[in-house]
Amino acid sequence: MSTAGNIHVTLPDGKVLDLKNGVTGAEIAASIGPGLAKAALILEVDGKQWDLFRPIEHDAKIRIITKKDPEALELIRHDAAHVLAMAVQELYPGTQVTIGPAIDDGFYYDFARDTPFTPDDLPKIEDKMREIIKRDLPTRREVWQRDKAIAHFKGMGETYKAELIESIPAGEDVSIYWHGDWHDLCRGPHFETTGKIGDAFKLTKIAGAYWRGDAKNAQLQRIYGTAWRDKKELDAHLERLAEQEKRDHRRIGRDLQLFTFTPEVGAGLPLWMPNGMVIRQELEFLATQEERRDGYQRVATPEITKENLYIRSKHLEYYKEDMYSAIDIEGENYYLKPMNCPHHHMIYLATRHSYRELPVRLAEYGHCYRYEASGGLSGLMRVRGFVQNDAHIYCREDQAKDEFLKVMRLHARYYDLMGIKDYYMRFSLPDLTKQHNFVNEPEKWKKAGEIIRTAMQESGYPYVEAEGEAAFYGPKVDFMIKSVIGTEYAISTNQLDFVATNTFGLTYIGEDGQEHPVYVIHRAPLGSHERFTAFLIEHYAGNFPTWLAPVQARVIPISEKAFDYAHKVKDQIFQEPVVNGTTGLRVDIDLSNERMQKKIRDAQLEKIPYMLVVGEREAAEGKVAVRLRSGKDLGAMPLENVIARIKKEAESRVDVAE
Repeated sequence: MSTAGNIHVTLPDGKVLDLKNGVTGAEIAASIGPGLAKAALILEVDGKQWDLFRPIEHDAKIRIITKKDPEALELIRHDAAHVLAMAVQELYPGTQVTIGPAIDDGFYYDFARDTPFTPDDLPKIEDKMREIIKRDLPTRREVWQRDKAIAHFKGMGETYKAELIESIPAGEDVSIYWHGDWHDLCRGPHFETTGKIGDAFKLTKIAGAYWRGDAKNAQLQRIYGTAWRDKKELDAHLERLAEQEKRDHRRIGRDLQLFTFTPEVGAGLPLWMPNGMVIRQELEFLATQEERRDGYQRVATPEITKENLYIRSKHLEYYKEDMYSAIDIEGENYYLKPMNCPHHHMIYLATRHSYRELPVRLAEYGHCYRYEASGGLSGLMRVRGFVQNDAHIYCREDQAKDEFLKVMRLHARYYDLMGIKDYYMRFSLPDLTKQHNFVNEPEKWKKAGEIIRTAMQESGYPYVEAEGEAAFYGPKVDFMIKSVIGTEYAISTNQLDFVATNTFGLTYIGEDGQEHPVYVIHRAPLGSHERFTAFLIEHYAGNFPTWLAPVQARVIPISEKAFDYAHKVKDQIFQEPVVNGTTGLRVDIDLSNERMQKKIRDAQLEKIPYMLVVGEREAAEGKVAVRLRSGKDLGAMPLENVIARIKKEAESRVDVAE
């Protein structure tokens, strides 16, 4: 039993300490042992992170967090962001600070400054950060009244920071963190001193960013950095960054002439070039084949639709902020299609369906448009116009689990084909305390969740659960996949919809002759052309397997004397039919005046799988000298053998092993 003026502090091992009211985490760590006192970063009090220097004035369960704990990285990065802001303001007086969070793999801070930062500034800022860290400045926390904080930051000329505080509800206090004499609005927590950050960090790049992510607001300058526990982790991450740079789909897409963006068309609206269109066509053809095997029927729907359909589907109620503005046509509002589901429902409703017909599976590569803030656009990964590998399955309740399971297995077939080994599912359920985001049908949510959970358990694929991320009309499963360098993407989704049944009157005639509601499964295993192609570009580093490569073979004549034979080789390859593909074999010819080695190097840079070198001797023998983009020389081979090899790879969608 605690004594007067004391509190109970319960440690993770269950031990209860009777301590003085107002004891700090640092004091608790010191009382347990000097080693822990040195290693402690922050405290966890009743599940909430807590500064070591902040007093505890109530009975609590605590945990001392050290560098070994998962939370350590976020803490290091959060403090590093503050030190970045400190360094910038010391070096460049008059610069305003705005927002600076910890993010995956690092941190950033956005600054308002008339003079642009340059890459040459980063080493100077980094040196200043190291100097500040070595000062080992003490940290303290103060709680101010909101109005005092607004007046204070306005008086300092920090107008962005004052605007942030003004967005906090009136009457709420705000916390201010000081590192020495520098201070910032922050929820915390932070280390006791700047010295705890260590030196395993690096500034990585400068980018533009709009204030609060809105293109209508002022443009700021963002400095990114990365921070880790030690130099070994930092070096490993920098190696990953270098590899990511090599694989960046925006750079490779430009180099291989796959897609482009132009201000004249609009931000987030990609233009597919001929090489990129090949990839789109081949992916769609793959989906068409696999969906036909699983019993899907293809449909097509318009890209613009009357307002009433989206009122009926509840998209205007729950999804309007992600839709483009209405278009007035002859006094009626029309919207660009944000998704295909309401249109597929109308196709289902066009005829009556018996229980014997179900499930009905309707598939479409449908064009959709969603408004994304300019600051969130990123190459093909996040766009405003896209084409989605969409389908909707209308089934009985007793079929829903098996249909959901079949969809998950379709995902796995695609991933196995493309060599994607590292993936898992994220099962998203609603947070029903936030009723404005989700339909208020608790029992239906529970039943739908049980159906999906059972299917996932039977699938054997790994999954995690997440609350609050469901679609407004039902729980969903996102497939999370990792590239060969560990970059994680949410690439596709499955959703179980119980709302559309009521809003659209989606029913079937049962054995009893009565109408019964259907379950609707929304699924898009290949996501959108845009996002999935971006992933594949980075996954393969542009070295697409032969079946996906925009150009599968290039004929390279040694001299003009071999031009006629080169054309014959090209024509013979071009005319070869291919079963699994939208076209025959894809081949071109290099008739430039460059030397042969330069032509081969150009083909390698364009990542063409096969280079077929021909000269007078090859013409006389009916052969081609084969080189692979890897640099391997296969020597002279009969043309029919080479065609058979390329065709085999195109039709099997598996490259021949060397």
